[in-house]
Amino acid sequence: MAVPSWLERLRAASKTALVQDGKRKIHYLFEDGKEMAEEYDMKTGQLVSRKWREKNTLGGSGKWQIEVGEPTSPLLGALESELIKESSSNPVFMRKDTLSSFQWRIRNLPYPKEVYSVSVEKEQRCCVIRTTNKKYYKKFSIPDLDRYQLPLDAAALSFTHANNTLIITYQKPKEILAAEEQLQKELKKIKAANNGDGDCKTQ
Repeated sequence: MAVPSWLERLRAASKTALVQDGKRKIHYLFEDGKEMAEEYDMKTGQLVSRKWREKNTLGGSGKWQIEVGEPTSPLLGALESELIKESSSNPVFMRKDTLSSFQWRIRNLPYPKEVYSVSVEKEQRCCVIRTTNKKYYKKFSIPDLDRYQLPLDAAALSFTHANNTLIITYQKPKEILAAEEQLQKELKKIKAANNGDGDCKTQ
């Protein structure tokens, strides 16, 4: 059965926990050298962010790749923030999950809801956003389903549009809900250690 294999990888990973700013931060170091850092809201238990880092070709740490959470770093230089201001009208794609669903938000999309269509491409294992006015097109995968080797289900996908933001929701399958519940129980057993601070910070 496929589900335990990802759970087993998580269990086997070296884990460090840190509590900071109302969030519980978990840093995972896998056997293959990959790192994953997650942040959970202490009150709700909701996943706030998840990012990955791999070793680069020289053996050093690569850049963090954000899977869930805000796409931009708050530590931007003056020049970078100027550049971002100039392009602030561009669509911003980010993932922000709830306890029961995976959720993506695309900000700066002013078109009415009728313009959008969101579909599942089962063979390519991805979701596709299209617009009838050809102004926006986006393909994105759901890494969680890939890790648990679960099929994509078109019936689990829905979307809405409000305040220039397209919100796409994919209901988590019961296998993932059960696995997440199991993982949360195990993560709660890890004692938070201040020496995990260095691991959790973005380099």
